[in-house]
Amino acid sequence: MAHAIVYSEFGGPEVLTLTEIPDPVPGSGEVAVRVEAAGVNPIEWKVRSGLRPSGPLTAPRRVGADLGGVVTAVGPDVDGFRVGDRVVALGVHGAYATDVVVPVDKAHVLPAGVSAAEAAALGIPIGTAYQALRSLDVGAGDTLLVHGGSGAVGQALIQFAVLWGATVVATSSERRAGRVRALGAIPVAYGDGLTDRVREAAPQGVTAIIDAAGTDEALQASLELLVDKRRIATLVRGRDAAGLGIRAFSGGSPEPLTAQQLAWRAEAVPVALALLAAQAFSVELGPSFPLAEAGRAQDAVFQGADGKVVLVP
Repeated sequence: MAHAIVYSEFGGPEVLTLTEIPDPVPGSGEVAVRVEAAGVNPIEWKVRSGLRPSGPLTAPRRVGADLGGVVTAVGPDVDGFRVGDRVVALGVHGAYATDVVVPVDKAHVLPAGVSAAEAAALGIPIGTAYQALRSLDVGAGDTLLVHGGSGAVGQALIQFAVLWGATVVATSSERRAGRVRALGAIPVAYGDGLTDRVREAAPQGVTAIIDAAGTDEALQASLELLVDKRRIATLVRGRDAAGLGIRAFSGGSPEPLTAQQLAWRAEAVPVALALLAAQAFSVELGPSFPLAEAGRAQDAVFQGADGKVVLVP
């Protein structure tokens, strides 16, 4: 029997339990995948805790969206995949599991040299960063300020923006400044005096700002540093964006993503995979946990663990 993590009530990490599930059988347009690594994303603990509204729990709820693994069975009428292929599947249902069924439109064959853990780390962070940058039309000639540069989304923002020719200034703790600098950004410590430090680091001024931190300090500094609010976006404080006159992409925003924004998020995956294979992009991996310790893994994300946290069934 396969196993999966579920929860039947909102609460702390302890509500996550390991349960047996039927072995997955792929239908038309699907493949079955043996999970080798599942990414743990902040949205998952937020929904589990009830912090992010998600509707009533009428049955045990599966968890997880992003995974890397190996195809174990192929459904009818499926082309392009075969048993034994290493794949990444993003935006799926119930990735915290030993085995899952995946629609082929959400799966990509992994290039050589890209690990299952790296693949599982893509998903939400990569898609969010790529779409936000495209939505703000960040490119050559821009100076981008990233709030929260050392997180998974922040690191993706930095790397894409630098590749596209932008100058990047990114906030972080002093302890994490080395990682931010290694990715090509100018690190700036958050805390009192943030606005002045950004102006010193970018005397030419910033032309776009993306908030991946969600702090009051980040939002206030953004409004002080850039007059054009159309090029300020938050990925965390979506509910507050309209009142501030800035943009929001997911992160609690009442406005759904547009068809174009969703297309950009999907486009990010093959782009990132190709860059990873060419060693032109990097994913910082953090601690890994056994599947049965999904609660500990989510708590590590909540506590701000360095690097991408993954589950290893």
